Amino acid sequence: MSLSLTLRSSQVSSIDLLRSDSATIVTQVGAIVGFAALTAFFAQFRLYIWEVPFTLQTLAVYGSGLYLGWRNGLLSQLLYVVVGLFFPVYAGEGFGPSYLFGAVTAGYLLGYPLSAAAIGYVSKWFNGTTGSIISIVTGSLVLFSAGIIWLHYAADHTTWFESIDKGWLRFIPVDLAKIILVALIYQGTRSLTKKG
Repeated sequence: MSLSLTLRSSQVSSIDLLRSDSATIVTQVGAIVGFAALTAFFAQFRLYIWEVPFTLQTLAVYGSGLYLGWRNGLLSQLLYVVVGLFFPVYAGEGFGPSYLFGAVTAGYLLGYPLSAAAIGYVSKWFNGTTGSIISIVTGSLVLFSAGIIWLHYAADHTTWFESIDKGWLRFIPVDLAKIILVALIYQGTRSLTKKG
């Protein structure tokens, strides 16, 4: 099988309805709220070793882009960020505007909607297994870029390398595992809901 065949799948699946403009408003709103809630749930699984914690949130961020497409993926993560302005749903112990914009990890949180949108946009053309991985890698790069830039200034790191190391390099093995896991789950659900 050539690489181009693995990038794009011609398989039609019922799960693709979540990405479709023809999905009902109720379906779209339910999916947006569902992925925002999943992101909040996964935020509770965290491990602090330095300024930026290891969390499971990115599983939901990456999944929202694949399952919901660029617009609704973006909206689900934007909803998550907005809810955190009023309720303690972030990975840290606080909430509210002062907590969000005062946190060294705010760049990652603000990058969630952009990451989901990038994944949804790229996966519009590449919905095979390899294509899903490429889509998520694109979203991951967007997410970590936003996170590193904010981290560098908020944590007052002396060099960009320190920010890149603490904000991205140390996360690469875990993030790659998450990327592959989400892509496989997505492809698995597409296969299970295959039409015809």
